[in-house]
Amino acid sequence: MAARQSYISGASGLGELTATVQACVSLWESGLSLADVKGSNLLTRRAMALTARSLALRGEAVFLIADRLIPASDWDVTTRHGEPRAYRLQVSEAGGGRSETALAAEVLHFRIGSDAVTPWTGTAPLRRAQLSAQLLHELETALLAVFRDAPLGSQIVPVPEGAAEDMEALRLGFRGRRGAALVIEGVAQATAAGMNPNLGKSPDQLSPDLQRTLADKFLTEAKSGIYAAFGVLPGLFVEQAQGPLVREAQRHLAQLVLQPMALLIAEEASAKLGGSVLIDVVRPMQAFDAGGKARALATMVQAMAQAKEAGLSGAELTDAMSFIDWAE
Repeated sequence: MAARQSYISGASGLGELTATVQACVSLWESGLSLADVKGSNLLTRRAMALTARSLALRGEAVFLIADRLIPASDWDVTTRHGEPRAYRLQVSEAGGGRSETALAAEVLHFRIGSDAVTPWTGTAPLRRAQLSAQLLHELETALLAVFRDAPLGSQIVPVPEGAAEDMEALRLGFRGRRGAALVIEGVAQATAAGMNPNLGKSPDQLSPDLQRTLADKFLTEAKSGIYAAFGVLPGLFVEQAQGPLVREAQRHLAQLVLQPMALLIAEEASAKLGGSVLIDVVRPMQAFDAGGKARALATMVQAMAQAKEAGLSGAELTDAMSFIDWAE
């Protein structure tokens, strides 16, 4: 029951509702839905988008193999040697869910962040960085409370003392007016002391001083930690980001984050769908240096022409290319 609790009640305090997390999830979703899939018609763009969102927020995704891939909202699994053998799946329907039992060969189970203790499950990036996620959650919740409840722009205004009924009516007249005078202060004590009641009196500001809390700095640091947990370079979201930085961030996301996940998905699909499945994220996202590839191609053509003039055989040229790690 403890293991299923988060799936039943939902994860709390992990920042899933923040724009920071949803921006990262959207990048995963868009990147995998763009991928080139070869070897299977079941891995549609919709299925890839569902897979990306589930991997980002839950760490795993399960589909029942039929004439199409049917996503499961929840599942129980039995294992042997740490490998799933059978599943009891919950499939969502408009009028209520239904349960199905299937063998492991009938199910596509994608997972990331698995460990040796429970290799049949995956863990989401936020589960692996709960302190950073909790910090972001608390900061945004606190700022939400401040801008919702704090008397921003309200002031304490000194006025001469009057009748109790008049003062109460005056206070009620300002009550609830955000940004207006919220509290009226009498000056009877100053009058009793023989002083000018309004001398040196000025409105007192009730707005909280957020600058001393360093909330902006902490919020930026928390966001950067979440971006890094999802494999997104934090520099992608800074105001000063220029084209080269944006391209490098997209290249990093595609090559070191999404493409390894695509290989895991392709490996599972190849084992269950009866054919070799290849998934490429880098080419559709254009996550490569176009100018560098063009220069490399020109250099390769020139080198091959020189090799032909020198009379080198194909085997010798292949050996030379493998020497510099050009396997294919």
